[in-house]
Amino acid sequence: MGLLTEFREFAVKGNVIDLAVGIIIGAAFNGIVQSLVNQVIMPPIGLVTGGIDFSQLEWVLVAENPATEEIEKVAIQYGAFINTLIQFLIVAFVVFMLVRVINRLRREQAAQPDPAPTAPTATESLLTEIRDELKARPRP
Repeated sequence: MGLLTEFREFAVKGNVIDLAVGIIIGAAFNGIVQSLVNQVIMPPIGLVTGGIDFSQLEWVLVAENPATEEIEKVAIQYGAFINTLIQFLIVAFVVFMLVRVINRLRREQAAQPDPAPTAPTATESLLTEIRDELKARPRP
């Protein structure tokens, strides 16, 4: 079996395609969550805390010297970290809710009784009779 054939089998399997779709949707969802945090959640929090823009909060370790461009500012940007942490919590909560709904649906599906087996069609019955007849014949 050639390498190309093996790769094609791998790439065409449903799990790989599902994973690719999940990654694409996840990337789009990340943009939505980022917008939600930066443009909807953080402004009211900043207003409540006296107009603080969390994304600009930082601890400056080495100040920038405008006279000489050799020294760049070195800072710990804990405000951006707070925004990222809030984004993570929102994504984690949404994923938790999705898993919860999926698990509930699986439990409901598992609790449903299996449907009664259907009667064989006329063709299946005829084929079964032929098979049984052939089995019953003595072998030469």
